[in-house]
Amino acid sequence: MPCELILALDVPTKEEAAPLLRQIHGQVRWVKIGLQMFTAYGPTYVREVAEQGFAIFLDLKLHDIPHTVTKAVESLGALPIHMLTLHTAGGGEMMRAARAAQEKTNPQLLLLGVTVLTSMDDEGLHEIGVPSAATHQVARLGRLAVASGLRGLVCSPLEVPLLRQALPADVQLVTPGIRLASEAGGDDQKRTLTPAEAARAGSTHIVVGRPILRAPDPAAAAARIIAELARA
Repeated sequence: MPCELILALDVPTKEEAAPLLRQIHGQVRWVKIGLQMFTAYGPTYVREVAEQGFAIFLDLKLHDIPHTVTKAVESLGALPIHMLTLHTAGGGEMMRAARAAQEKTNPQLLLLGVTVLTSMDDEGLHEIGVPSAATHQVARLGRLAVASGLRGLVCSPLEVPLLRQALPADVQLVTPGIRLASEAGGDDQKRTLTPAEAARAGSTHIVVGRPILRAPDPAAAAARIIAELARA
């Protein structure tokens, strides 16, 4: 099954998002709604985008005590969403509670455990008291997530080969930190690969924002990425 493209709808307003959604409609299936848009417009906007025919990846990275995360998953599970993120650093008890709430509320919802943010590297982890290298921390948290019942992870594409060796083959691996080969970098993503490299590594989905959002023709940019994934 080919790796799928998820558009990260990381724009300030729904008015700015509307023409983007019109341009990619029928071409890109998945849209990621993150904290910026969700805090601005809430569940109503999630429903609006879903009604346009998109599959919704709700990226809120839940991280709290098990009871609070349970209630959040129960509330969010009632929305027309297909993926929802939580931080694996919340621990096994929190993830097991989230999984139980998801099964009760929305059996089709895929909970994704966020391992190490792609904006962090070894130095960033050491700064917050984690002595391990990023790759070791990703593997540790990935194993904990799967043992806690999660069926998918968010990770850097650089760590996909490691996780493919360490985890069951059916675990979904969703990878942000995707940049086109022509890009020179300069943003806050530190652990990146191109779409083709991520697909060949074993990503099931890639999350792409800026390379599409900043393109003169977003639909053409998305089409090029989809074609690259198909070739990979």
